[in-house]
Amino acid sequence: MTTQRIDVIHPAELSATDVEVWGELRAGTAPVANPFMSPQFCQSVGRVRPGARVAVVRRGGEPVGFFPFERGRWGRGRAIGLGVSDCQGAVLRPDLRLDPRELLRASSLAVWEYNHLESGQDLFLPFATGRFASPVVDLPGGYAPYENLLRTRSRKFLKSTLAQDRRLGRQVGPLRFVFDERNPAALRTLMGWKSAQYRRTGRRDRFAQDWILNLVRILADTSAPACSGVLSVLYAGDRPVAAHFGLRSRTVLSCWFPAYDRTLAKFSPGLVLHLRMIEAAAAAGIDMLDFGRGDAAYKDSLKTRELTVHEGALLRPGPTAAVHWLSREPSRAVRRFVRERPQLKAAAVRTLETAGRIRDRRP
Repeated sequence: MTTQRIDVIHPAELSATDVEVWGELRAGTAPVANPFMSPQFCQSVGRVRPGARVAVVRRGGEPVGFFPFERGRWGRGRAIGLGVSDCQGAVLRPDLRLDPRELLRASSLAVWEYNHLESGQDLFLPFATGRFASPVVDLPGGYAPYENLLRTRSRKFLKSTLAQDRRLGRQVGPLRFVFDERNPAALRTLMGWKSAQYRRTGRRDRFAQDWILNLVRILADTSAPACSGVLSVLYAGDRPVAAHFGLRSRTVLSCWFPAYDRTLAKFSPGLVLHLRMIEAAAAAGIDMLDFGRGDAAYKDSLKTRELTVHEGALLRPGPTAAVHWLSREPSRAVRRFVRERPQLKAAAVRTLETAGRIRDRRP
């Protein structure tokens, strides 16, 4: 009988063989090559999050599965990069049989929390407490068939966006789009816009958290087939007017941080950016853009279909699990209740925006 064991290591301790096998397993078992599920993303998080770990399942000494996670106090665990990761789970050989709670025990975890678990993660899906749409744009035939689809399904949206593209170029300056910009100043501009947006809408500023700021900087310099940082910028003349930073694999672009110059909002620069980004992604051989979980009108206008992601937590019986459930599940239930009722959801958004305006007026 082949011996099976679980080794828990820091992401930096993954060997070249581990990284290669991880990539091969993911390519052979996943429906899409989402860069958030790559070893490179895990290793990048490991550089900024001290609790980052990987449980490596070995059979006969050979790696057959990888479970990336972050471990906090009292065995409270979370998905790697929770808070910014848009795709979560384990990378396992199809014939691998694991007891999920035994995996937690071997990882010294009492709880493992996730909020973007991908479909197909059968080991963890039974513990999901919510499911959410993640809109995507499919581009297997290139940009032309996609634009034809928009003309049929979202004709008014496409016509308006193309008109704004021309208007922006005439009134602000000739438009120039760079799909993979390497100017650090452009990234700083994007993060400044995004921070202002978070504050304006009453949400927590992610870039005020050092680990997220540093993670984005690390990923901006990462260039691997399974995970590369891509900064896309729309310029009017020499002036950046909209930008997006995301991660790409060979075939998938995961949309992450889009923002634009608010002084030019009347030109819809964010929509112009997205349409140009989709066209450039198709030209670069990308088959799918994943907008990630979350409601937005532009996502509804641009999407071709939706994936499903899940949130929830795997618990091992004990006091830590009980504390986690009491601290998280009641608030999650309230959020689900609000999300499912449009009037309450709209009121909640207005409240957040009001709070953001009040906060911005403080000295």
